[in-house]
Amino acid sequence: MQTIHSYDFTGKKALIRVDFNVPLDENFVITDDTRIRAALPTIRKVMTGGGSPVIMSHFGRPKAGPEDKFSMRHLVGHLSALVGVEVKLAPDCIGEEVKEMCLALKPGEVLLLENLRFHKGEEKGDVEFARQLADNGDCWINDAFGTAHRAHASTAVMAQFFPEDKMFGYLIESELESLDKVLKSPQRPLTAIMGGAKVSTKITIIENLLGKVDNLILGGGMTFTFVKARGGKIGNSLCEDEFLETALRIEQTAKEKGVNIIMASDVVAADAFSNDANTMVCKAGEIPEGWMGLDAGPESIAYFREVIGKSGTILWNGPVGVFEMEKFAAGSIAVGQAIVDATSKGGFSLVGGGDSVACVNQFGFSEGVSYISTAGGALLEYLEGRELPGVAAVRGN
Repeated sequence: MQTIHSYDFTGKKALIRVDFNVPLDENFVITDDTRIRAALPTIRKVMTGGGSPVIMSHFGRPKAGPEDKFSMRHLVGHLSALVGVEVKLAPDCIGEEVKEMCLALKPGEVLLLENLRFHKGEEKGDVEFARQLADNGDCWINDAFGTAHRAHASTAVMAQFFPEDKMFGYLIESELESLDKVLKSPQRPLTAIMGGAKVSTKITIIENLLGKVDNLILGGGMTFTFVKARGGKIGNSLCEDEFLETALRIEQTAKEKGVNIIMASDVVAADAFSNDANTMVCKAGEIPEGWMGLDAGPESIAYFREVIGKSGTILWNGPVGVFEMEKFAAGSIAVGQAIVDATSKGGFSLVGGGDSVACVNQFGFSEGVSYISTAGGALLEYLEGRELPGVAAVRGN
């Protein structure tokens, strides 16, 4: 398998699939350029290696062909500033005119193709569309981990046209390396912290992790489905009644596998879902009628910290309380701080999933953890143990 480290880009037009699906304000100004910055090392590697990057991405969800609000023209100025050369913009992503623009590129010049999703063939994984995209370059680099779980033309199908000239970019490479450190070769003990509102969205991940982790800390709203399944009183707390049996089954499997499942024994309960609500600390299974658990209590927080502190590898996916409200943020802040402390002592920590990432950024923990994953759906599917089409296409599986 080729790697971006050893590949010779001299005189090559390198097709780079990136994820530039960034948020814009009403004046089409980018409000968060994290995803663009994440792709810069790969783009620069091609440029310094004597090649020409031909960048392709989807942007938004255009319904029926080209729409100006989803045009890449809104990104080209910002990209030019970041890359340090004026990036050219193609009028489309396939066709003769585009092909000629690609051919005319000199080493170090950069071309941005128009939105891939202006063509139905992209999301359909159409082979002919993939072939036309492939005509624009000499090699294919997949660096869009955020869409690696989709078998789209540019993220997976294109691989067949570059049997000897396909590779991962730096971003995907580091994502996979970090995930594999957690899932395949962790320093023990390995602790996973799974939070979030619903058990239903995390079942497959929890089941996959039970074969790998030493400790599983469950937090957030999903806790109360487990508490109720054990016969506890949860008041008005979030609960998925149809998953009570599942919760008991997960606990049984954990026991059989020797996995320590840890949940809040005490909670901060409130009489309304509001930062102005009245609050009290009570046992997780003794929440009064009309009250709801919105954060882990002090006793639980102390235990979470102790377990995380002794861990060699930590995976955090999902906050343990409603951290967006100041009154219910203590649990998530404590978990974040404990992860930073464990990391500073030589542990490896990976944070992934929108809410956890927002949490570490909001409370200033991002510099103190080992790796923050940029992906949403792709990360969850990888944690579930599923093969991602965009990864398999490069690895040749």
